[in-house]
Amino acid sequence: MNILIIEDESLAAERLEKIIREIDPSANVLAKLGSVKDSVQWLMHNTADIIFLDIQLSDGLSFNIFDHIAVSTPIIFTTAYDQYAIKAFKLNSVAYLLKPLRKKELEESLKKYHSMKSAFGIDFEHMMATYQGRKPEYKKRFLIRLGDQYKKVETGDIAYFFAMDKSIFCKTFQGKNLDMDYSLDTLEELLDPEKFFRINRKYIVNIEAIDHMVAWGRGRVKLDLKPELDEGMEAVVSIERSAAFKSWLNA
Repeated sequence: MNILIIEDESLAAERLEKIIREIDPSANVLAKLGSVKDSVQWLMHNTADIIFLDIQLSDGLSFNIFDHIAVSTPIIFTTAYDQYAIKAFKLNSVAYLLKPLRKKELEESLKKYHSMKSAFGIDFEHMMATYQGRKPEYKKRFLIRLGDQYKKVETGDIAYFFAMDKSIFCKTFQGKNLDMDYSLDTLEELLDPEKFFRINRKYIVNIEAIDHMVAWGRGRVKLDLKPELDEGMEAVVSIERSAAFKSWLNA
């Protein structure tokens, strides 16, 4: 069972993870996030089997997450506030637990989740895809200006995007560096998350460009890309994104 914990108090998140592992030692906590912004970014590129979600996060109510992205994953709310229960149950709510959390209540909530999934054969991802009626559209090609000329570049021909000297470039599989008119934040929203992943503040990589990977300390991963990076550059998955990166590759 792959789990996402969204909780802005680190001690509370750690305690929750500890109790979950006591209930189910095989549980895999993919990430612990503390803000609406980070949660939206993570959910744009990753999925979990179930989400444990606090209501009040560091940058607002967690309900704001659903204003930015459609989430079909079942949710167990964990909060100190009871006034949001009705709103919570309008979402994909399995349970609404008040803090301080009790092991027995968490265990019963997880049993409820498993029984629902088993009894009704619920495929939440398929259900949401059916409801939406179509897959999201992602950028297929870019029109790039080269002096007084323009060049059409297919998205699949781009190995990676990178920031350098306050500018954004892409490197094609043919080894050409091309100047982009987009920020990495914008590109992250335009690109298919199954094929592209933002490994840190400076790089978005195509899965087909990853040639070799090595552990790089503190949970990070260093990538050897093809085509090779220019001299003096290196692609290292940040600590914050390492868990999500590994989950992305292990899809």
